[in-house]
Amino acid sequence: MRLKKRPPDFVLFLTVLMLLSVGLVMVFSSSEYVTMVRYNDSFYFFKRQLLWALIGLTAMFGMMNFDYFRLKRWIGPIVAGGFLLLIAVLIPGIGEVVNGARRWIDLGFMSFSPAELVKLCMIMFVAFGLSKKKENIQSFKEGLLPYLVFMLLAAGLILLQPDLGTAIVLCGTIFIMFFAAGARIFHLGSLAGLGVLGVAVAIYFEPYRMSRFLAFMDPEKDPQGTGYHIIQSLYALGSGGLFGMGLGQSKQKFLYLPESHTDFIFAILGEELGFIGASLVVLLFIMLVWRGLKVAVTSPDPFASLLAAGITSGIALQAIINMGVVTGSMPVTGVPLPFISSGGTSLLFTLMGVGIILNISKYTTPR
Repeated sequence: MRLKKRPPDFVLFLTVLMLLSVGLVMVFSSSEYVTMVRYNDSFYFFKRQLLWALIGLTAMFGMMNFDYFRLKRWIGPIVAGGFLLLIAVLIPGIGEVVNGARRWIDLGFMSFSPAELVKLCMIMFVAFGLSKKKENIQSFKEGLLPYLVFMLLAAGLILLQPDLGTAIVLCGTIFIMFFAAGARIFHLGSLAGLGVLGVAVAIYFEPYRMSRFLAFMDPEKDPQGTGYHIIQSLYALGSGGLFGMGLGQSKQKFLYLPESHTDFIFAILGEELGFIGASLVVLLFIMLVWRGLKVAVTSPDPFASLLAAGITSGIALQAIINMGVVTGSMPVTGVPLPFISSGGTSLLFTLMGVGIILNISKYTTPR
C-alpha cells in the first residue's frame, strides 16, 4: 500500500531547473558563431533547444502528475513500440544518416532518436519485471536472464546504428538495477566481466573505434586526426583556468572544437566559466543523483524504487561518460551531457524520466 501523497521533491525539481538553465545559456554561447556561419542566425540552436526545453518541461509536469503506478499497464506496448522504432531507424529511407550514423528518424519538423525512448522503456520494463518476481532475483535463469535477453537485443540494435556510447549507458543502467534489486555478487561480477569483454570486442573489430581508443592512449600521435577532439577539448579546459575566460569569450568555439554545442559542450563551459563553474555543474549533478537515490531508497513500492534508481543511474552514467570523454579520461564516444548538450530527443526523455521520479517522490516516507 502506498503512503499518502506528499509534495514532490522540491530540491530535485530546483536542481533540474538550474541544470536546464545552464544548458540553455551554454547552448547559445557555444553555438552562436557556428550557427551564424552555417545558418546566418546566431540563435538557431538556442531557439531549437528552448523549444525542446519547453516541450520537455511540459512532459515532465505531465509525468509528475500522471500516477506512476498506472505506467505498468502501458509498459508492454511502449517497449514493443520502442523496439519497432529501433528497427525502423536502420531501414534506408526511414533512418536519417548524420556523420555516418543512422540514429535518427526525420519527421520533417524534428529528428527523433529511438534509442533515447528505448532507454527509458527498458528501465520501466526491468523495474516492473524485477519488482514483480523479486523472489527470483537470486536465480540467474529465472531472475536475470529474461531481462538480459531484452537488454542485449536493444543494445545490439543500438550498436548497429552505430552508437556504442548509448549501448554502454543502457547496459550499465540495467546492471545497476540488478544490483539494486539484490542480485548475487557472483552473477554481477560475471556480467561485469563479460560486459568489459564485449566493449573490448566492439572496439577492436570496428576500425574507427579502435582508432579513437589509440588516440585516447596517445592523442599527440595524430594531433590533426583521431587525437584532434581530445587535444582541442583539453585546450579549452586548460584555457579556462580557475575563473574562466568569461561567458561568451570562448576561443575554441570558433570552429576549433568540433561538436562544441553537443558532445563537447562541457569543454566550452569549462573554458568560459573555469574550474569553479565546471565544479558547480558537477555538484548539481551530484545533488540530482543524491535526491534521485533518496527517492528510490525511501519509496515503499519496489517497482517505484527500482524505477527511480534506474532513471537516476542512467542520467549519472551519461554525465560521467560525457565528462570523462571531455577531460580525456575516456575514449571519444558520442554521449551528450544531460540537460546541457544541445539535442531535443535526449532532453525530452531525460525530463520525462525526472518527472517520473518527482511523481514517485510524492509517495515516499518522510525520512
